Amino acid sequence: MKQLLFNLTLAFRAIRNNRLRSSLTIAIIGLGLMALIAILTSIEVLKAAVYSNFSSMGSNSFRISNNVIKQKSGGGMRRSTSDGKNISYDEAKAFKERFDFPSVISISVAGTQIATVKYGSEKTNPNIRVMGIDNEYLQIADTKMEAGRIFSNSELYNGSYVCVLGNSIAHKLFGKPAKAIDKMVSVGDVKYRVIGVAESKGGSMIMNSDNLVYTPLSTVRAVYGGEHSYLINVMVKDISLKTTASEEAEGLFRVIRKLPLGVENDFGINQNDSLVNNVLDLIGYIRAAALVIAIVTLLGSVIGLMNIMLVSVAERTREIGVSKALGARSSTIKQQFLSESVIISLLGGTIGIALGVAAGNLVGIAFKTGFIMPWLWVCMGFTLCAIVGVVSGIYPAIKASKLDPIVALRYE
Repeated sequence: MKQLLFNLTLAFRAIRNNRLRSSLTIAIIGLGLMALIAILTSIEVLKAAVYSNFSSMGSNSFRISNNVIKQKSGGGMRRSTSDGKNISYDEAKAFKERFDFPSVISISVAGTQIATVKYGSEKTNPNIRVMGIDNEYLQIADTKMEAGRIFSNSELYNGSYVCVLGNSIAHKLFGKPAKAIDKMVSVGDVKYRVIGVAESKGGSMIMNSDNLVYTPLSTVRAVYGGEHSYLINVMVKDISLKTTASEEAEGLFRVIRKLPLGVENDFGINQNDSLVNNVLDLIGYIRAAALVIAIVTLLGSVIGLMNIMLVSVAERTREIGVSKALGARSSTIKQQFLSESVIISLLGGTIGIALGVAAGNLVGIAFKTGFIMPWLWVCMGFTLCAIVGVVSGIYPAIKASKLDPIVALRYE
């Protein structure tokens, strides 16, 4: 322990005596590690943004419906021309109560797809879709409120005649979404009080989310009857567990429907597998790029630090000769230069990591992902610095320890 403290003292003294060279070395290593950690932190930010954006598109969710999915003989997928058995409300409710996988579960049902929404003299085209939902549906669909609020528990339980309008409907009838709140609108022949307006999400090949009217699930059951087929939407918290969750969901729903072994499903589980695969492929490319960056940074730092340490040995040849003449052993000289190399590397790495994390999180501000601390990459950065210090300093240290003290004393 005393020998280690002595070597560290000598190393810090040598760094102080050669401030310019040491500062330049620390700066070189710091800049290299800053670039590496900044890029890796940015990658973590981008991964968080990718997960967030793809989750809003449904990549971490699946749906149980009465549409049976069958496999083509050539391996492709096709939707059955005939629907399976309708999913009843009791079956959907039983699934929601019994599915214990970490997830968010919603039950929804389509009331009609040809409603007309009226307010005063204004009315929409007869192409408005009315959906009965619970509040979990809005979370799974990543639907946020531009104005107003979502349904309360009492409104959902009692089947109140309240609704949340799609953005296009609110603009059509009221001009500004905020003006729609607490107004009475007619959806078909039924009047509803508007309590909220959803943010604009645009349309897709399946439907236009801005032309939807959301009402409590129990309200749609009362207005349109209970013979519709209900949809069960499941959103898993970890996208990598989605396949496991869907398999467990399939098994549970078969039990609920009392399907014997060997009998095909009379329901379908629909997933956005292409989105999941895109996410996982993108993350794989990101990790590969990070590995290449780490290797290049490692090689550059090793070469730069080794070169500077060799220069240091050449400049301090006479100092080494004096130390040996006074009785310093070769192992002591070797440890001194090795300690100096590691300390310089760690100092540069610490500064570089701190600046890199700060620079990388500037990207997080743009993507609104919040502050991200990549602990794995920080630990790897410190380990990388220690490796760089040892690898870069070992050859110069060996060279310094093998100097002949007589030859070294003659050196000018």
